[in-house]
Amino acid sequence: MKKLVALFLTLAMVLSMFGFAGADEAAIVESPEFTTMTLKNYTYGDKANNFEGDYTSLYEKYGATVTIADVEEDEETGLAYITVDGEKHELGLDFLTMAMVYNNTPAGDYATEDDVYAAWWRLYITRWNYLLPEVPLYSNEYYDLYNAQIKGVEEHPTNPFWNPARALLDWTSEKEDNSIILGSSTELSGQFRVPAFGKSSPGSSDNDVAALTSGLATVTNTKEGGYVWDEVTVVDSHEETLNEDGSLTFTIKIKDDLKLSDGSPVTAKNYIVSSLVSTTPVYTQAASRETNAVSTLGWKGAYQLYTGPGSEAGVKELAGIRLIDDYTFSYTVTADYANYFYKITYGAFSPEPLAAWLGEGNDIFDDGNGCYLSDGFYAKDEEGNYIQAANIKKLCTDISDENYAAYPWSGPYVVKSYDNTDSTATLVKNEYYKGNYEGVVPQIGTIIYKKTVDATQIEDFKAGGLDVIAAITGGAATDDALKLADESEGKYVYTHYSRAGYGKLGFRCDYGPAQFRSVRAAIALCMDRAQFAKDFTGGYGGVVDGPYYTGSWMYKAAMDQGMMLDSYATSADAAIEVLEEDGWVFNADGTPYAGEGVRYKAIPADVINDNDKAYKSVDGAYKTEEVDGVYYMPLVINWYGTTPNEFTDLLQTGFRENDNVKKAGMVVYNTLGDFAPMLDELYQQAAYGYYAGTPMYCAFNFATGFNSAVYDYAFYMTIDPAVYDDYSNYYIKDYADVLWLK
Repeated sequence: MKKLVALFLTLAMVLSMFGFAGADEAAIVESPEFTTMTLKNYTYGDKANNFEGDYTSLYEKYGATVTIADVEEDEETGLAYITVDGEKHELGLDFLTMAMVYNNTPAGDYATEDDVYAAWWRLYITRWNYLLPEVPLYSNEYYDLYNAQIKGVEEHPTNPFWNPARALLDWTSEKEDNSIILGSSTELSGQFRVPAFGKSSPGSSDNDVAALTSGLATVTNTKEGGYVWDEVTVVDSHEETLNEDGSLTFTIKIKDDLKLSDGSPVTAKNYIVSSLVSTTPVYTQAASRETNAVSTLGWKGAYQLYTGPGSEAGVKELAGIRLIDDYTFSYTVTADYANYFYKITYGAFSPEPLAAWLGEGNDIFDDGNGCYLSDGFYAKDEEGNYIQAANIKKLCTDISDENYAAYPWSGPYVVKSYDNTDSTATLVKNEYYKGNYEGVVPQIGTIIYKKTVDATQIEDFKAGGLDVIAAITGGAATDDALKLADESEGKYVYTHYSRAGYGKLGFRCDYGPAQFRSVRAAIALCMDRAQFAKDFTGGYGGVVDGPYYTGSWMYKAAMDQGMMLDSYATSADAAIEVLEEDGWVFNADGTPYAGEGVRYKAIPADVINDNDKAYKSVDGAYKTEEVDGVYYMPLVINWYGTTPNEFTDLLQTGFRENDNVKKAGMVVYNTLGDFAPMLDELYQQAAYGYYAGTPMYCAFNFATGFNSAVYDYAFYMTIDPAVYDDYSNYYIKDYADVLWLK
């Protein structure tokens, strides 16, 4: 009898955990037996396939017809709802992030597109704060320390949108060899041409090198974090045309005097080649994952299913991209995407060497129906694999000097060499680079970009091994840097700015205990985030309650609109309460938890997946147990922390050894390692070659930034399984985004 009662309570708690309440809220509930874990047993239906499937996303079905005026807000929580055909639906992360950038028609009390965007943004931040896919722990002040032989830093300083790798174009070096040595604690992977190739999120250092070696973009970011057409250096003319079917066509003519780093001329084909290739099955094979470039960018035309001469598998042409003449091309986005809030970024094309992407002898054509590639591009080897797929993979992932030298670059610098043993890249000036959006060309001849260690970077700097230490933070580190500069008699200088971002404890929100909102909230409630921020920054910073930069215009507008956020004030009792409400009330054998040791949560056998069945602590002392067909998961957090890292060090006491964590019935295990292996564990794939194939960790500490005027998380909160692995930002599937079709 006891086990029957326990099983009944288990099912009820599993349902309540995912937001399914009692009869008084039945109007919001569409399938009370549903949990997001069960999506693996059902098929997704989308608009393109007339919603043939078991479920879809609420936005996919109704997003285009809903306006901001249709939204109801809960006065106490700030959570948002809409009512469609008499049914009330809670709005999830996917709906809100999509509406934020694709549904900005003024309505109701919101008179402008900016007003509408700020309202959707506020609702997104509010829901994010409720679901808490990561816990912000500090938002700090940044100091950049310079060797005074680097000139121009005061006239052209860094800021949250313009780091040293971008700002140095305006600087000069008085060093004898006309060089600058940049340091970063984020390790380089050597994947510089396409840092995001095969990854969910490239490292910031790889992105820095990519920014230095790629350029001549038609639309580029500015020092203030905005975007502009580069009419000084690149674009001769551009125009937008709204078509009868609601689609939007951009026509761009580039200047005829642009060159790549080998002196070869740049034409319109160079600007569209990588976009075309990315829509092909060749690229899919190269990346070893599905690509959704056409569907997510909204180019008009079908996915290129053409697989070679005589193929009947699909279309050969991409109607959305047109080659008009040697220096003019156009692209068309469908009506669904034409209303994009940041549509200027659709025009951001950068030139690439044709042979690198197409292979020797292949080309781009346009017979009037759209661009297409040579049949030879689709050539296969004896085993049926695309020959060019291997070449593309080599182009994007080979970190040898020979590969870097094989094809030219488009930016102000080119990669001369990369030393994988100490993670150091050497870049030299591209003499053919015409200039950035202000017409500025580089003056510094050589850039050394190297991996640094926080504990030794000051000594390295004083010894001449670094010319710039960027983004210094933390009390002791900041104090040391300021003291060094102030006492240097002008040998060293520094600049200062507030950070647009934060350090965080992030989660894999579809695996282990961290997939449950209650656990993430309990962790936040157990930690004294304000004290942690003070301890880490030494008073040079604070803490935020969501993914925002307080200096951004949308934050200020959202606050004016009355945004409400939970600060998760420290309380072990509150943490215990939220855990108990979610069913963390058992021991490993299914008996009631008596207040000591590790809590367990019961999950029915038809709900739990294989990874969670196998979930265990790093040392194997705690693991998911099966009792009479019910699985009991331990409240054990396997946390991967990077080292050496002061942030990781402080989390040892602030998180792992936290007394509130222990009182709540939670145990934290910590593994220390490098950044790239940590990312592999987060991605649960061998993006950097380290993942062994078995999931283990559900918590990670690193940082996030909002260093662009474009705040767009559309597709990053998706529940669409065809897009999820490529785009998911937190690996979260918000239950409110699921709409059952049957």
